Amino acid sequence: MNNPIAEFLKEREQRIESNGSNSPLKQAAEQFNLESNKSQYSYNFSWMGRPIIQYPQDMIAMQELIWDIKPDLIIETGIAHGGSLIYYASLLELIGKGDVLGIDIDIRAHNKAAIEAHPMFKRITMIEGSSIASDTVDKVKAYAAGKQTIMVCLDSNHTHEHVLNELKLYAPFVTKDSYLVVFDTIVEDMPDNYLPGRPWKKGDNPKTAVWDFVKEHPEFEIDHSIDNKLLISVAPEGYLKRVK
Repeated sequence: MNNPIAEFLKEREQRIESNGSNSPLKQAAEQFNLESNKSQYSYNFSWMGRPIIQYPQDMIAMQELIWDIKPDLIIETGIAHGGSLIYYASLLELIGKGDVLGIDIDIRAHNKAAIEAHPMFKRITMIEGSSIASDTVDKVKAYAAGKQTIMVCLDSNHTHEHVLNELKLYAPFVTKDSYLVVFDTIVEDMPDNYLPGRPWKKGDNPKTAVWDFVKEHPEFEIDHSIDNKLLISVAPEGYLKRVK
């Protein structure tokens, strides 16, 4: 007897794989990625009232991962307006377990107040400090103690040096079969100075940090199936799965 659910999933897997060699589709996505990043497209969206500063495609990818993994803890560096914290917390609320730990070197007072007033704050804890400072990492270790399943998302300073430091410091928290997600790897694919005034650029950004990191850490693999699925994303080659 045919299994229609299995057949659908197999067909989807095949479609996603074929995207990797679909040149017209990839070229169209690359052009959209280029122009949408120039126009700060990611700043147009909110989740449950808070600006999230993410592409909807990446939000869906994160939803799929969180639902499958059902983490006890999601660690995110970079808070900004708090939309991602709220988003992850709301998914964990639906799952019925889990907490979100947000880290930022400068949590603006108005953002902090809005996050703390949000119904999803019950699943959120925030740490103010540099994500790569030893005292911050010590606080994260203490908070993560005893958590069985952990995901990590890196979305703070996007220079190569900073992200590579974050990768080395936060990778140990990620549990097997979970993910370490590095946002804004798209910088490597953009023209230099497309966002004037930022210190990151082609050759010095999250994607170059990922490339260096995976060379030395075979326990993590870039999940290219997510790249082929999304095509439009701020995190190409940024979805790292812990495989061992």
